Amino acid sequence: MGLGIIASIIVGGLAGWIASMIMKADTGIFLNIILGIVGALLLNLILSWFGIYAQRSWIPQLIVGAAGAVVLIWGYRKLS
Repeated sequence: MGLGIIASIIVGGLAGWIASMIMKADTGIFLNIILGIVGALLLNLILSWFGIYAQRSWIPQLIVGAAGAVVLIWGYRKLS
């Protein structure tokens, strides 16, 4: 993510929380952090294939993390 460990955890937690509110998922704080960080990593990887790079600051990474977490929640629901 390029933000550092503490900032990544904070942004990941916020992104996961936003995604859980959007998707009406009942997740805890730990899962929110994991969803946000993994979602940001996943979506940053996918976007880099198209030549799109999120800036290394809080707001773009929060948006990418939340969108990635929404995709993860959606995918989990489709598989289960």
